Amino acid sequence: MQEEIVSPPDRTAFIGVANRWFRLAQGARLMKKRTFDRDTLMERVARRTGLDDFGDPWFQRPYDVLVDALREEAQLNPAGDYVAEMQLEKVLTDRAEAQRWFAAHPEILDRALPRPIIVVGPMRSGTTRMHRLLAADDRFQHLRSFETISPVPPRSFTRGCDDHRRIADAHTIQRMAKLANPRTLNIHPTGPMQPEEELGLLVNSFWGMKHEVQWAIPSYGRWCEEQDARPAYRQLARLLKLVSWSQQKSTLKPWILKTPQYMLDLDAVIDTFPDARFVFTHRDPKAVVGSAASLAWNQTVIYSDHADPQALGREWLRKTEQQIARMRRARDRIDRSRMIDVHFDEMDRDWQGTMRRVYRFLGMDMAPALPGMRDFINRSRALKRKPHRYSLAEFGLSEGEVEERLDDYVRTYGVRLEGPERRRA
Repeated sequence: MQEEIVSPPDRTAFIGVANRWFRLAQGARLMKKRTFDRDTLMERVARRTGLDDFGDPWFQRPYDVLVDALREEAQLNPAGDYVAEMQLEKVLTDRAEAQRWFAAHPEILDRALPRPIIVVGPMRSGTTRMHRLLAADDRFQHLRSFETISPVPPRSFTRGCDDHRRIADAHTIQRMAKLANPRTLNIHPTGPMQPEEELGLLVNSFWGMKHEVQWAIPSYGRWCEEQDARPAYRQLARLLKLVSWSQQKSTLKPWILKTPQYMLDLDAVIDTFPDARFVFTHRDPKAVVGSAASLAWNQTVIYSDHADPQALGREWLRKTEQQIARMRRARDRIDRSRMIDVHFDEMDRDWQGTMRRVYRFLGMDMAPALPGMRDFINRSRALKRKPHRYSLAEFGLSEGEVEERLDDYVRTYGVRLEGPERRRA
């Protein structure tokens, strides 16, 4: 079947209105000039919070590289400038507040993170589906969306209670995302209380692909690929302990973890969680590249008026190659008894049978989790009434090129190739 060509979608009119408002406000000097300068923002946070300990200073280097890329490559519009400054300042605030919690309650860092189950796969390969099915089992721990957006509780927080302020903030952020581009929540449906990946815990170190999905900053992504990621994962583990402690979770409950960033940083993941068990997800790379490029486009177009779909497509093809190559090298370090491979198409055909195989691998009975899993599947089908539509061609790529460049991955792992009519996720 001939692949359908879909033009890259545009953002909503809301962003144009917001940009005009920001320009008018700045012209009338009703808003201060935006700044990304690290020292300026750290001083601002220190004045506001009374805290000047931001933890391991390792974060300063990725911060500076990220800011250089924002200034030189991202071509941010006024709304993009505003959001970027707000996000940078929020992460610095979270780092300072986390240090306050660790100092006040040193027992937090003594908590165990036993035998986590880590879902590893390229972006758009079914990692979210696997993560949320496992998260339906209350024998495990998982992050909720509001906790990855704001992983550090406020000072007024009471242990064991949900923080209504952070939940409300997550609602506001997601409402704004829907106004700016409702397709982003169609591509990755979520809600403040829904299970979510640990992106925010890596962002806490100014690390990871979350930034590359949001902004066109290839120099930052390539710089990260050459660095030792272990400090970012040490901070991720500290924040997991904080979340678990704040919710009074049992230290015997394993965490369910997932983010496509693990594909690039698998060595650091293995060293941070040496007793982890791994579920590797696989999907036709044509669908992976097309869907990843579409997700990145729908974010990038919000924050820049100069997003280039062809440049974005090339970068996400390269990024997918990097994810797969690094995963393949690092997984040789993992004993076969601690990992299992799951394919996107087999989950489509028989999710219950596939999950039974995963539970046999984990040595657990799936029956107690089955009602929650069925509920998730039913809700996700209802949310997918408007399928995510994309094509490689809209990003300047061809099926033949992607197949040629990732053919060895397909053959090695027995990945089933999809026809264009099935690429709707």
